[in-house]
Amino acid sequence: MNRRIFLLSAGAAGLVAATGATAFALTRTPTAALLPWSQAGASRSDPRRFVIEHAILAPNPHNRQPWIVELTGATTMTLYCDLDRRLPETDPFDRQIVIGLACFCELASIAATAIGHRLEVTSFPEGEPRPRLDRRPVAHMTLVRDDTIRPDPLFAQVLARRSTKRPYDMGRPIPADAVARLGALTSPSILVSTITDPVLTSSLRELTWEAWQVESTNKPTHQESVDLMRIGRREIEANPDGISLGGPFLEGLSLIGQLSREQLADPASSAFRQGQDMYRAMLAASPAYVTVVAADQSRLGEFDAGRAYLRVNLTATALGLSMQPVSQALQEFPAMDALRAKLDGLLGTQGPKRLHMLARLGYGPAVAQTPRWPAATRTRTA
Repeated sequence: MNRRIFLLSAGAAGLVAATGATAFALTRTPTAALLPWSQAGASRSDPRRFVIEHAILAPNPHNRQPWIVELTGATTMTLYCDLDRRLPETDPFDRQIVIGLACFCELASIAATAIGHRLEVTSFPEGEPRPRLDRRPVAHMTLVRDDTIRPDPLFAQVLARRSTKRPYDMGRPIPADAVARLGALTSPSILVSTITDPVLTSSLRELTWEAWQVESTNKPTHQESVDLMRIGRREIEANPDGISLGGPFLEGLSLIGQLSREQLADPASSAFRQGQDMYRAMLAASPAYVTVVAADQSRLGEFDAGRAYLRVNLTATALGLSMQPVSQALQEFPAMDALRAKLDGLLGTQGPKRLHMLARLGYGPAVAQTPRWPAATRTRTA
């Protein structure tokens, strides 16, 4: 442990000791922001709300939760993008936002099977918006009662799914049957691949680190992330979206003045450098990767890739594997163009194909749930 991290840790430890370690730790959990996880499925008498309560737990970029669901009938819903929750610097064409919205739809479809329904989803019913999303609907959804349907096996993984932002076990390879299970999620329009080759994974570890450096040293893109950081329980519960920096250690650093948005935005600060050290160590501990590639570069391809990614994430969970998107190199702001082209060259994903998801894969530690807005705050009635 270097001297800087030691001093910060000692300061936080002193604060915890002074306030009572157990009491301090217990009060740092953002309990209210985690309630949507335990409340999922509470509205079993209303199939629409049942599926929405599960769908809001879907992965999405920067945890922006960009969905608005309009209840249009007894069995019908329309999904819109909350245009204020986009990421214009790192996602200038809303590609990543579309993927998050598609994850929502796929999770809703899986949840519907648990109550004897299928969910019919029509994406972009009024056309594919370009170059960015607009006020047109992203999807129409209709619940259809089906007595022959059985619960999707992946429904059992919904509450266990995580994006695990921790180092993975480099001494534990991905089993061949797991590679096969993930590859079986390939469809005519989407290719799912697992990368375990030592030479290629080494190249990807280097490239993903380079991409993180590009994003974090490019002021507009880094500031976009900093502006969405929620430091400590109070901020997380007030805004349970964005990037949560919680727990006793980080909140302790904040309370002694060693962790703030201003410091995190400054590449010369100790807080920035400590975050850099932690992220680099995490990326270095990536034994494998999984990719999701669309056959073309349409909005529908983005949407299909998002639906496939959600199933990949849940399947990995069922297999005891951890995943985390490392999407910086896929971003479309000018400073990332060279690395994105290099990544496509490494993976053979040049046009007309489109690489939509690159995620670390391996065996990682258990991590906490991600805060969520309650389903009622993301729902409206027509």
